[in-house]
Amino acid sequence: MNIALWIAQILLGAMFIMAGFSKAFQPLEALGQMIPWTLDIPLALVRFIGISELLAGIGLIAPGLAGIKPHLTIAAAAGIILVMVSAIIFHVARGEYGYIVFNLVLLALAAFIAYGRWKVAPFKAGEFNRPSPNQ
Repeated sequence: MNIALWIAQILLGAMFIMAGFSKAFQPLEALGQMIPWTLDIPLALVRFIGISELLAGIGLIAPGLAGIKPHLTIAAAAGIILVMVSAIIFHVARGEYGYIVFNLVLLALAAFIAYGRWKVAPFKAGEFNRPSPNQ
Protein backbone atom coordinates (compact mmCIF):
# COMPACT_ATOMS: atom_id res chain seq x y z
CA MET A 1 0.00 0.00 0.00
CA ASN A 2 2.91 2.34 0.73
CA ILE A 3 4.13 2.00 -2.87
CA ALA A 4 0.64 2.65 -4.29
CA LEU A 5 0.34 5.75 -2.11
CA TRP A 6 3.76 6.98 -3.21
CA ILE A 7 2.83 6.51 -6.87
CA ALA A 8 -0.39 8.47 -6.33
CA GLN A 9 1.46 11.19 -4.38
CA ILE A 10 4.12 11.60 -7.05
CA LEU A 11 1.66 11.63 -9.96
CA LEU A 12 -0.78 14.03 -8.30
CA GLY A 13 2.04 16.13 -6.87
CA ALA A 14 3.79 16.46 -10.23
CA MET A 15 0.52 17.34 -11.95
CA PHE A 16 -0.24 20.07 -9.41
CA ILE A 17 3.31 21.42 -9.53
CA MET A 18 3.16 21.71 -13.34
CA ALA A 19 -0.36 23.17 -13.39
CA GLY A 20 0.46 25.54 -10.55
CA PHE A 21 3.66 26.73 -12.18
CA SER A 22 1.84 27.64 -15.39
CA LYS A 23 -0.96 29.48 -13.56
CA ALA A 24 1.47 31.28 -11.26
CA PHE A 25 4.05 32.42 -13.81
CA GLN A 26 2.86 32.09 -17.41
CA PRO A 27 1.59 35.22 -19.20
CA LEU A 28 -2.21 35.35 -19.06
CA GLU A 29 -2.63 35.44 -22.84
CA ALA A 30 -0.68 32.20 -23.30
CA LEU A 31 -2.39 30.60 -20.31
CA GLY A 32 -5.80 31.58 -21.67
CA GLN A 33 -5.12 29.65 -24.87
CA MET A 34 -4.57 26.45 -22.87
CA ILE A 35 -7.07 27.08 -20.06
CA PRO A 36 -9.82 29.40 -21.36
CA TRP A 37 -11.56 29.99 -18.01
CA THR A 38 -8.46 31.81 -16.71
CA LEU A 39 -9.38 34.75 -18.93
CA ASP A 40 -12.74 35.12 -17.16
CA ILE A 41 -11.48 35.57 -13.60
CA PRO A 42 -9.19 38.21 -12.08
CA LEU A 43 -5.48 37.73 -12.70
CA ALA A 44 -4.77 37.86 -8.95
CA LEU A 45 -7.09 34.86 -8.45
CA VAL A 46 -5.37 32.92 -11.25
CA ARG A 47 -1.99 33.60 -9.62
CA PHE A 48 -3.34 32.64 -6.17
CA ILE A 49 -4.69 29.36 -7.56
CA GLY A 50 -1.33 28.69 -9.21
CA ILE A 51 0.70 29.30 -6.07
CA SER A 52 -1.76 27.19 -4.05
CA GLU A 53 -1.43 24.34 -6.55
CA LEU A 54 2.37 24.56 -6.41
CA LEU A 55 2.33 24.36 -2.62
CA ALA A 56 -0.17 21.48 -2.65
CA GLY A 57 2.01 19.52 -5.09
CA ILE A 58 5.08 20.07 -2.94
CA GLY A 59 3.07 19.19 0.17
CA LEU A 60 2.13 15.82 -1.27
CA ILE A 61 5.75 14.80 -1.83
CA ALA A 62 8.23 16.71 0.33
CA PRO A 63 7.11 15.79 3.88
CA GLY A 64 7.40 12.06 3.19
CA LEU A 65 10.79 12.42 1.54
CA ALA A 66 12.16 14.61 4.29
CA GLY A 67 10.52 12.84 7.21
CA ILE A 68 9.53 16.26 8.58
CA LYS A 69 5.92 17.16 9.48
CA PRO A 70 4.42 14.13 7.70
CA HIS A 71 0.88 15.26 8.57
CA LEU A 72 1.31 17.99 5.94
CA THR A 73 0.83 15.35 3.23
CA ILE A 74 -2.65 14.64 4.62
CA ALA A 75 -3.35 18.39 4.85
CA ALA A 76 -2.24 18.92 1.24
CA ALA A 77 -4.47 16.08 0.04
CA ALA A 78 -7.42 17.43 2.06
CA GLY A 79 -6.85 20.87 0.57
CA ILE A 80 -6.89 19.39 -2.92
CA ILE A 81 -10.20 17.68 -2.13
CA LEU A 82 -11.70 21.05 -1.16
CA VAL A 83 -10.29 22.71 -4.26
CA MET A 84 -11.69 19.98 -6.52
CA VAL A 85 -15.16 20.29 -4.95
CA SER A 86 -14.94 24.05 -5.57
CA ALA A 87 -13.74 23.47 -9.14
CA ILE A 88 -16.65 21.13 -9.83
CA ILE A 89 -19.12 23.75 -8.54
CA PHE A 90 -17.39 26.43 -10.64
CA HIS A 91 -17.51 24.37 -13.82
CA VAL A 92 -21.12 23.26 -13.29
CA ALA A 93 -22.15 26.90 -12.81
CA ARG A 94 -20.45 27.78 -16.11
CA GLY A 95 -21.84 24.76 -17.97
CA GLU A 96 -18.33 23.37 -18.52
CA TYR A 97 -19.20 19.75 -17.91
CA GLY A 98 -16.14 18.39 -19.73
CA TYR A 99 -13.85 19.47 -16.89
CA ILE A 100 -15.83 17.67 -14.20
CA VAL A 101 -14.62 14.12 -14.92
CA PHE A 102 -11.00 15.28 -14.61
CA ASN A 103 -11.84 17.09 -11.35
CA LEU A 104 -13.48 13.93 -9.99
CA VAL A 105 -10.40 11.83 -10.84
CA LEU A 106 -8.13 14.31 -9.04
CA LEU A 107 -10.53 14.38 -6.09
CA ALA A 108 -10.52 10.57 -5.88
CA LEU A 109 -6.70 10.43 -5.98
CA ALA A 110 -6.45 13.07 -3.26
CA ALA A 111 -9.00 11.19 -1.12
CA PHE A 112 -7.02 7.96 -1.58
CA ILE A 113 -3.85 9.73 -0.43
CA ALA A 114 -5.49 11.50 2.51
CA TYR A 115 -7.14 8.35 3.84
CA GLY A 116 -4.17 6.14 3.04
CA ARG A 117 -1.66 8.36 4.84
CA TRP A 118 -4.05 8.95 7.74
CA LYS A 119 -5.25 5.39 8.44
CA VAL A 120 -3.69 2.74 6.19
CA ALA A 121 0.02 3.55 5.80
CA PRO A 122 0.80 6.70 7.78
CA PHE A 123 4.19 8.34 7.70
CA LYS A 124 6.12 8.47 10.94
CA ALA A 125 7.76 11.74 11.95
CA GLY A 126 11.54 11.71 11.78
CA GLU A 127 11.72 8.69 9.46
CA PHE A 128 12.90 8.74 5.89
CA ASN A 129 9.66 7.60 4.26
CA ARG A 130 10.58 6.66 0.72
CA PRO A 131 9.03 3.42 -0.50
CA SER A 132 11.17 0.36 -0.07
CA PRO A 133 11.01 -2.77 -2.25
CA ASN A 134 9.80 -4.80 0.76
CA GLN A 135 6.56 -2.81 1.16
